[in-house]
Amino acid sequence: MNKTKWLIMSLVLSMVFFLAACGGNANNNTASPSASAPAASESAAPSEEASAEEELKAEDGASLIVWESKEHRAHMETIAKAFTEKYGVPVKIEEVGGGDQINKLINDGPAGVGADVVVFPHDNLGKAVAAGLLLPNDYFADVTKEENSEASVKAFTFKDELYGYPRSVETYALFYNKDLVPNPPKTFEEVIEFAKTFNDVGKKKYALMWEISNFYFAYSFLATPGGYVFGSNSSDPNDIGLNNDGAVAGAKVYQSLKEILPMQSGDATYDVKKGSFTSGNLAMDINGPWTIADYKTAGVNFGIAPLPSIDGKPNVSFSGVKGYAVSAFSKYPQAGRLFARFATTKETQLNDFKAIGTLPANKEAAADPAVTADPLLVGILEQFNNSYPMPAIPEMGNVWGPGQAAMADIWDKGTDPKAALDNAVKQIKEANTAVK
Repeated sequence: MNKTKWLIMSLVLSMVFFLAACGGNANNNTASPSASAPAASESAAPSEEASAEEELKAEDGASLIVWESKEHRAHMETIAKAFTEKYGVPVKIEEVGGGDQINKLINDGPAGVGADVVVFPHDNLGKAVAAGLLLPNDYFADVTKEENSEASVKAFTFKDELYGYPRSVETYALFYNKDLVPNPPKTFEEVIEFAKTFNDVGKKKYALMWEISNFYFAYSFLATPGGYVFGSNSSDPNDIGLNNDGAVAGAKVYQSLKEILPMQSGDATYDVKKGSFTSGNLAMDINGPWTIADYKTAGVNFGIAPLPSIDGKPNVSFSGVKGYAVSAFSKYPQAGRLFARFATTKETQLNDFKAIGTLPANKEAAADPAVTADPLLVGILEQFNNSYPMPAIPEMGNVWGPGQAAMADIWDKGTDPKAALDNAVKQIKEANTAVK
């Protein structure tokens, strides 16, 4: 076994142990008996799994609506086509971002126009369950627990009830064009020095770009120097650390980077970054495994490395688990269960990895040579080992809006970081109080 493959396999294993250690943090720090992988004697054997799928029948005349993000829609169409061929159930894919799906389902579900199956990051689970939006993963619970990493199962378990069908684990890292940056920078100080020789604002040529105000990415600037979302292992919504001294120090570093990326935060979209990176006008892009396939297809000679350190401290990114769930408002819940199961088997998760670069939650898929032999995963997995699972308590839903607004104000308006973060925390606390 060569050194690179050994390193990747070691990182895959450490990723599993990391998530296992931190998985409880995303669920009120409570170990959920139902989230633990069952003993071998209790787990569903392959023959039992096949029997379960044969016993569960889609409703007569069933059809499904599935929501999926723009970047993954084409691949989801492929999954839907295969599902229809197997079960005879038509599936329509509608484009809705993963982070927006639960908020949209709150209104569209009761109105009867929402999705039957949603695909979203685990931090939205508590909010979704509290609003009564999802059906438990009951019929396929045993096989889901058996096949997927314990942490990914815990991520989609709320108050001892499994709701989701895990698909992938993820965080973001530094994508770099090897033809422009042979050796990726290890610190933001190095990024700034490189930008002085590379940037050409008139030609929209930049050293580094990320989705500037998107709080999912911006969080790393606050967390690395010592900020945090909720205390007590993400379980205490009354303890918010997004405006402590560490967070403010990190926000100042974030604000200073406008010198090397002089553009409005809202202009740094996924599509803008993709176009700049593939054309050679962007040397480095902070992105996730979901974009690997796009950059491979574009023929870019790129590598992936951990995020640059901030003030000498290893960069702390958000990490999460994405998965499927069936809407409580679906007219065809049986068909919805079948689709969620079909879309999360080992085979489908491996196809996801090959097509769109997502890292499998399925244990066997994650250990497959197709995954462990990919050198691009080294940077993602190294960053993953220094990441922090997104909190999954309902109050997390109140963080994204104020967090994004604060970071946009700091960047676009030059607002004092302390004042902007104080205001964000005030809004989060008010929103938390309103839902109690």
